[in-house]
Amino acid sequence: MSATETAIASAEAHSAHNYHPLPVVVASAEGAWMTDVEGRRYLDLLAGYSALNFGHGNRRLIDAAKAQLERVTLTSRAFHHDRFADFCTRLAELCSMEMVLPMNTGAEAVETAVKTARKWGYRVKGVPDGMAKIIVASDNFHGRTTTIISFSTDPEARADYGPYTPGFEIVPYGDLTALREAMTENTVAVLIEPIQGEAGVLVPPAGYLPGVRELTRERNVLFIADEIQSGLGRTGKTFACEHEGVVPDMYVLGKALGGGVVPVSAVVSSADILGVFKPGEHGSTFGGNPLACAVALEVIAMLRTGEYQERAAELGDHLHRELGLLAGGGAVETVRGRGLWAGVDIAPALGTGREISERLMEERVLVKDTHGSTIRIAPPLVISKEDLDWGLDRLRAVLSA
Repeated sequence: MSATETAIASAEAHSAHNYHPLPVVVASAEGAWMTDVEGRRYLDLLAGYSALNFGHGNRRLIDAAKAQLERVTLTSRAFHHDRFADFCTRLAELCSMEMVLPMNTGAEAVETAVKTARKWGYRVKGVPDGMAKIIVASDNFHGRTTTIISFSTDPEARADYGPYTPGFEIVPYGDLTALREAMTENTVAVLIEPIQGEAGVLVPPAGYLPGVRELTRERNVLFIADEIQSGLGRTGKTFACEHEGVVPDMYVLGKALGGGVVPVSAVVSSADILGVFKPGEHGSTFGGNPLACAVALEVIAMLRTGEYQERAAELGDHLHRELGLLAGGGAVETVRGRGLWAGVDIAPALGTGREISERLMEERVLVKDTHGSTIRIAPPLVISKEDLDWGLDRLRAVLSA
């Protein structure tokens, strides 16, 4: 067997089959390119679902991690460390908020947001104990924990994991009327993705996010924006909410915050909201650890220049122009997205999204399918225009074959 076949066979034998990866085994990576165990190079048009916004092996991030590795990597929150205050301050400033509650993974941050909203509802809004409701959108993807999949509408994510956590109301994404009708005195929060990533990069109708902001403010309900995939430069702005001039009550961040180097996530909000926590009421051994803070501080510094947001906007315009030329020609049915992020619905007659992804892999381009015939394109923000065009040429070749 080849090195690829050997590695995959070993993984299949000794790991749970909770993923169905493309049959490529990556050994090294730099920028927008990955190299497999056979020495073949592939253009990465997925960027770890936005975790690798700044590319593989970004020198600034690697140097920051190496420097911190030589000093201290973990104290737990039992003690202070010298990177924590700066991380919280800089991230709060980037978000134009006041307080940060750091965690590790995106799912942990969403769980933290849910707990925050409920505690705020009981302590501040005066909702009767055990009666708090959080409204979410259909086709959402916020993570894989038992609580989070309890408000998923994806059968694959939800099936066989009951009994499910109560306290959530699901309404259609983009439907303000349904949202308004679902609100009651016991509603404490609306939790949505400003752009739904796993659903196929679904952009809500114009005016939806401002409408959510207006409704939540009117009804004394928290607006929680899950910007784990859409935030930190991906859409051409620091946050996807900015495209409609909206500031939520709470940001949920992850993925790119750790630069693809370490897992870093956070809930960022006001002192009135995050101030509901008292010592011992919530925590994480690794959340806000020195290594995570050092890397995240470098990510924040890079975002403060605005250059990555500008690059995502400019290359994103080019990406969507080129993809738009494919739409309506028979091979591509619809293209959606914003910035360097696109969901491309392939005509079913040409194959499933998985089959198109496999054909692209043969052309040395890596993407990921979702929901049948949709593929997602989300290259690192550092990709060159030449490399992006090369990848798009391979897509055209696969679709015309």
